[in-house]
Amino acid sequence: MVIAIGLEGSANKVGVGIRRDGEVLANCRQTYISPPGEGFLPRETAQHHREKIIGLVREALTVSGISPDNIDVVCYTKGPGMGAPLMMVALVARIIAQIWNKPIIGVNHCIVILKWED
Repeated sequence: MVIAIGLEGSANKVGVGIRRDGEVLANCRQTYISPPGEGFLPRETAQHHREKIIGLVREALTVSGISPDNIDVVCYTKGPGMGAPLMMVALVARIIAQIWNKPIIGVNHCIVILKWED
């Protein structure tokens, strides 16, 4: 059974999910809400993601009951999306993949959406 942790942050939502052979074990997320009338800007959105993502990783591990030792692969959204938030999530994914000594896979956000129902 393959257990994957996925980090997503292509726009104003940042999320961490854990799946085991297609079963969703955790789906934790936070949404950046910009001040009224401003929209969400890349820098502020990336800052939000930076502040939230480690807590979301911890939450996903707790909710799923999975330890980093049991994770087989770290996945992250490589695009398309907003540059700064994508880079923040990719950086965290690379760090945890190195710390946990796991392979890492960049995933196209559009392909995941299209394949979700398969």
